[in-house]
Amino acid sequence: MFGIADYGAFVVATIVFLAIPGPGNLALLTATGKGGLRAGLAATLGVMGGDQVLLWLAVAGLSAVLMNYPGLYSSVKWAGAAYLMGLGYSLFNAKPGDAPVLDMKPDHYFRQGLFITVLNPKAMVFYMAFFPLFVDPKHHQGLVTFGFMALTIATLTLIYGLVVVLLAHHLVERVRANPLATVMLNKIAGVLLIGFGLKLALF
Repeated sequence: MFGIADYGAFVVATIVFLAIPGPGNLALLTATGKGGLRAGLAATLGVMGGDQVLLWLAVAGLSAVLMNYPGLYSSVKWAGAAYLMGLGYSLFNAKPGDAPVLDMKPDHYFRQGLFITVLNPKAMVFYMAFFPLFVDPKHHQGLVTFGFMALTIATLTLIYGLVVVLLAHHLVERVRANPLATVMLNKIAGVLLIGFGLKLALF
């Protein structure tokens, strides 16, 4: 189908990739907790945008450039790690009554989702290794093939993001009245983001 060797396997692999815990999932949960459904949807669109940026950069071969130039790769990696750890530190130290760590404006949540996704060079390398596995060399149609794969990833990300946001919104409504629960969730989210940043920097 459109030059994809096994479309069913491609869909399953994409869903598994989406479900793996990481900064993108945490961005959706945090945005929904801070700004509700609208913010969660904006963050979902941001993650989708970030995936598309990485996807097409990988297709263009930028990930290979990063791997062949360790200094450039390290700079991107450290920038991503610093961003994640800074955001995590702010969440961890947030107290009841403090100004939100993330701006409540939907366009800000979009940028958060976008930046968290783009500033993850390992995801870029993943895309570069991911696509060749499902491209049929005999029936490859160039941009048509990559475009259809990109559309599939965007659609699956949107569906997955909506499910996560709706579930998160339902849970947030249950704990919003409990300030202690909110503080604990912020600290957990902060620790996870700092952990993701350290993992990105050190491994």
